[in-house]
Amino acid sequence: MRPFRVTAPPPVLAVVAVVALLGLPAAPDGAGGAGPADLASGLVVLFCALLLVRARRRPLTCEAAVVLGLPVAGVALAAAGATPPTGLAGLVRYLQVFVLVPAAVVLLVRNRSDARLLAWSMVGLALWQGAIGVQQYATGTGASYQGEDIRAVGTFGPGDVMGMATTVSFGLVCAVGLALGRTAGRARWIAAGCALLLLPPLAVSFSRGAWIATAVTCTVQLVLAGLRRALTVAAAVTAAAVVLVGGLGVGSALLQQRFTSITQVTAAPDQSVTDRYTLWAAATGMWHTHPLTGVGLKNFPQYRDGYASLALSSGSDTGGAGAAFRRQPLLSPHNMYLLVLSEQGVLGLLALAGSWLALLVCALRGLVRVRRRAAAGLDCALLACGLLVWQLVDFFYSDIGGPSTVLSAVCLGLVAWWALVGGERPGRADDSGARGSGPVRRGAEEAGVR
Repeated sequence: MRPFRVTAPPPVLAVVAVVALLGLPAAPDGAGGAGPADLASGLVVLFCALLLVRARRRPLTCEAAVVLGLPVAGVALAAAGATPPTGLAGLVRYLQVFVLVPAAVVLLVRNRSDARLLAWSMVGLALWQGAIGVQQYATGTGASYQGEDIRAVGTFGPGDVMGMATTVSFGLVCAVGLALGRTAGRARWIAAGCALLLLPPLAVSFSRGAWIATAVTCTVQLVLAGLRRALTVAAAVTAAAVVLVGGLGVGSALLQQRFTSITQVTAAPDQSVTDRYTLWAAATGMWHTHPLTGVGLKNFPQYRDGYASLALSSGSDTGGAGAAFRRQPLLSPHNMYLLVLSEQGVLGLLALAGSWLALLVCALRGLVRVRRRAAAGLDCALLACGLLVWQLVDFFYSDIGGPSTVLSAVCLGLVAWWALVGGERPGRADDSGARGSGPVRRGAEEAGVR
C-alpha cells in the first residue's frame, strides 16, 4: 500500500482569503480605517516573507524588483516633504497598494491554475456584491441618489459608493477574460454567463467612471482575443441588451439620465461634475507651484482651499444603505494621476506611471507570445491585460481610498505575475505545477524566485 500523503494547500489561498473578506459588511457609520481585508493583506505579506526566509532564496528577479519597486522612490520622497503623521500613513498605504501586496501575489501565485483560481474568486465576490446591489436597487434600500435610496453599493455602504462598482467591474473583466480563453468549453460558458449577470449590478451602481472603464476594457479584450471571438461575444451582449432594455424594460429614467450626463461636461453639468473639475483645477495648481516633488503625501486636503475656486461645494451628501445622513468632505481630486502629480510631483508620477507602463508592455508581450504559439494561457493573458487597462482608465475618474482599494492591489499583483512570470518562458509557469516538493519550493521555482 502506498503511504498516505497530506498535500499542503496552495499558498495562493492566502490571497483568496483577502478577496473573500471583502464580502463582509463595512462599518455602518462609514468610518474609515483599515478593514479586515487590509489587515489580512498585511498578514499575507508577512506570510510571504516567512516563506522566502524559509526558502533562503532571492525573492524576485532583477526585472521584477525594478518594476515593482519603482514607485518607492517617488512615494518616499513625497513622504519626506509631508507632516510626519499623515506622511507616514500615506507611505504605508502606497507601499501596501502598489508594492508589497502586488509583490506578495507575484510570489504566491505558482502557475496559471492558481491565477485562474484567484480570478474566479474575484468573479465570486463580484456576484455576491452584485446580488446585494441589485436587491438594494429593487427594494429601495441602497445609498441615497437623487432623493431615492436606490444606488447599489453592496456591503461597502454609502461611504464607499465606488466599492461595489469597482468589485463588480473587476469580476466582469475576469469573467470576460476567462470566457475568451482557450480553456474547457463548460468553464468558458460559465464565465460568459457570469459576465452577463454582472451587467445589471454595474448599471445600477450609477458609476459613470466604472461604466466607461469597463466598456473600454471589454472592447480591448475582444480585440486582443481575435476577430471571431469579438464578433461572437458582441452579438451575445447585443442580444442580452435588447432583451433587458427592450423586452423587460430594464433601465429607469434616472439610469438614462446618469448615462446622458457623461457627455454633459460643459452644458449644464450637475454639481458632482462641477466639483470634480474644480478639484482637478486645484490639483493642477498645486503641481504648477510645486512641480518636482509636489505638496507632500496626503497634503492635498490642506492645500485644497487655497487653490480651489468658489464653485467647489463643501462636500457630498451620503446616506442610505443602513447609514445615517452625513456630509462627506472632498479630500481628493478623484483622479489618481492628478492626485499623484499634486502630492508627489513629476518625479512621483513618472515613477508610478513608469511601473504601470512597464507592466502593460510586458503583459502585452506575454499575450502576443501565447497567441503566436497557440499555447494555453490566453485566458490569463486577457484577464491580466484587462485588469490593468481597466485600472488605468478608471484612474482618470477615481483614486485610491476605501475598503475596495486592497482589491486593486490584488489585481495589480495578478497583472504583475502575468507580466513578469506567467507570460515569460511558458515552461516555468504552466498548468501542471509539477516541480517542487512543497508550496515553498514550488513558489520559489515557479514564481520567479531564485
